[in-house]
Amino acid sequence: MPELIRAIANRLREIVGNRRRAPRYLAHLEAGLALSISLPHANTGGQVTGQALKLEGYTRDISATGLALVVPSIRIGGQYVTGENRTLEIILKLPTSMIKVRATPVRYSPLEEDAAGTGYLIGVQIVSMSNEDRTRFDAYLETLTKA
Repeated sequence: MPELIRAIANRLREIVGNRRRAPRYLAHLEAGLALSISLPHANTGGQVTGQALKLEGYTRDISATGLALVVPSIRIGGQYVTGENRTLEIILKLPTSMIKVRATPVRYSPLEEDAAGTGYLIGVQIVSMSNEDRTRFDAYLETLTKA
């Protein structure tokens, strides 16, 4: 059934036009997600930034502007990673190095149960990364074939 839905979506993209800004590439990279949370400070009424909460996953596909991440949960601690106004710190393990990416979630969906278990697919838009990490990431993208 997922193949049928994917085939219909691909056909619609051909008819309506593909709105994606950058080509996607199949890539299975380990990814660590961290979510920094701000909690109200009881005494001052201000905000206290809490320690980053972490979640491990991997990429399904990547592009110059975004990532599709597979994770076992959409919650870290008691917080939804896909919540409004969330920024995720993502550590991607490229074959030759690790890079740090800041990204915002734009969509998510549950994955169907299979031999690997269940989880969620989270689509994120890249917000920023250092110039050095961007150079490494772009060089890695050039080694891949389009999805």
